[in-house]
Amino acid sequence: MNKKIEALQLKAAKLTRESHALGIPVMIVFEGVPASGKTRLTNDLLLTLDAKYTQFIATKTPSEHDLRFQFLQNFWNTLPSKGHINIYFRSWYAHFIDYKIHEIKKHTLKDYSKLQDEIHAFETMLQKDGHEIIKFYIQINEEKRQEHINQMKENPLTNWKAQEYEQVIPTDTYKAEFEAILDEAWKVIDYTKRDHAIQQMYEHFIARLEKAIQQHKMRTYEKAGDFAKNFETDLFNVDIQKVKKQEYEDLVLALQLRLRELQFALYERKIPLILVYEGMDAAGKGGNIKRVREYLDPTGYEVNAISAPTDVELNHHYLWRFAKDMPKSGHIEIFDRSWYGRVLVERVEGFASKEEWSRAYEEINAFEKMWVNEGAIVLKFFLTLDKDEQLKRFKDREENVDKQWKITEEDWRNREKWDLYLEASHDMITKTNQPHAPWLIVPADHKKSARIEVLKYIIQKCEEKLWGVQRY
Repeated sequence: MNKKIEALQLKAAKLTRESHALGIPVMIVFEGVPASGKTRLTNDLLLTLDAKYTQFIATKTPSEHDLRFQFLQNFWNTLPSKGHINIYFRSWYAHFIDYKIHEIKKHTLKDYSKLQDEIHAFETMLQKDGHEIIKFYIQINEEKRQEHINQMKENPLTNWKAQEYEQVIPTDTYKAEFEAILDEAWKVIDYTKRDHAIQQMYEHFIARLEKAIQQHKMRTYEKAGDFAKNFETDLFNVDIQKVKKQEYEDLVLALQLRLRELQFALYERKIPLILVYEGMDAAGKGGNIKRVREYLDPTGYEVNAISAPTDVELNHHYLWRFAKDMPKSGHIEIFDRSWYGRVLVERVEGFASKEEWSRAYEEINAFEKMWVNEGAIVLKFFLTLDKDEQLKRFKDREENVDKQWKITEEDWRNREKWDLYLEASHDMITKTNQPHAPWLIVPADHKKSARIEVLKYIIQKCEEKLWGVQRY
C-alpha cells in the first residue's frame, strides 16, 4: 500500500466522521467514459468511508417507467439526509446527455437547455442548504482505456460488461457534450497513472470537506423577528360571483363530470396535473378538494394532506418530501397545504431562519418550473377568508359535536397572529405568482361559490393545455 495514499485515506475517514457528526450532507459525483477508471476510484473511496452512512447510487439510461416522472425525480428521491454521503456513479449530467442525444421527451422539452437550468437550480438550492457537492470527471489515455476493455472481452465472465459499454452513450459524443459542461467546479483526474489518480481524488475530497466543515461551523441561525402590526393589503379583496343553492347543485355536478372527462384526456396525453391548496384556517380547503375529486377516477389521483414534518423529513432538504410525492405523467396530485409552509408557518413561527425562508421564494419557483418544463400543469389556490367569518366558523365548530375535531388550540393561536400570516401570505403570492404556476385567490366566505370558482378554473386551464381553448 502506498503510504501517502494510506495517510490520505485515514484523514478522509476522520473528516467524514466529523461531517457526519455536524450533519453535513455530502454528494459525490463520478463521471467519465466507460473503462476510464471511475469504477476503481469509486470503490477505493467507498472502502474508506463508513458504510453506515454512505450510499452508492448507480444510474443508467432512463427506462420507460423513469420517463413517466420528472427529469430529476430519481435524484430528488435519493437526496442524502443530514450527515450522510451519497456517491453518484453517473449522475444527472449523464442523465442530461442521455436525454439530449436520444431526443427523449423532445415533444415537451424542445430546448434541452431547460434541463441544464434545472440542474443549476437543483445544485444551487442544495448548496445553499448546506449540501457539499463534489464533482469528479475521470479521463484516461485512450490506449490504456482500450487495454482495459480488451481485458474484459477476453474473459468470458466479464465479456458482457465490455458489450454493455457499447450500449451506453457513445464515447465521442459523451466527451464532446462534457466539454461544454466542465467548469471550475469539477475536478478532472487522469487515471492513466493509477496511484497518482487516487492521490488526487483524496486530496481534492479532503480539501472540499475541510472547507465545508469550516463553513458549517461559521454558520449562524437568525430567527425571524417581528413583522409590521396591523398589516394591510388589497391583494385579497377579490370579487366572486355568488351562486344560489339550486344553481350550485346543477352547476357543480356538470363541472365535476367535465373534470372527470378531462382526467382521462390528461392521462391519454400523459400530462400531469398538480393542484396546490393554501389558505386561512377554516377557509374550506378540505370541502373544496372533496368537490374537485368527488367524481374523479381514484386510480389516477392522490391527495397529500400535509402536516408537520417528521424527524426523517427534517433531516432532508425541505423540498425532498414533496418531490417524492409529485405525480407521474397523466396523473393528478392534490396538495392540501404544501411546500409553501416554508414561507408561511415556518416563517411566522420561526421554524426557518430569515435567510432560509427569504431564499425559498426563488427556490420554489425553480422547483415548480422543473415539472412545468416537462408538460405538467401546476395550479395554486389560496382560499381567503374574512376575519369575522373565520371567528364564526371557529365557534360553529366548537358548538357542533361532529365538527369539534376540526378546531384545535393551534387554530386559536394562529388566529392571534392573523396579521403576521396575512403579511406572509401576501409576500408568498406576490413572489411566486408565475406564468408557469399561477395563483388563484379565491374568496371563501361563501363556500359553494368558492368551489365553483376552483372547478371552473381547473377545467379552463386543462382545456387550454389540451386544446388551446376554454369553455368557461
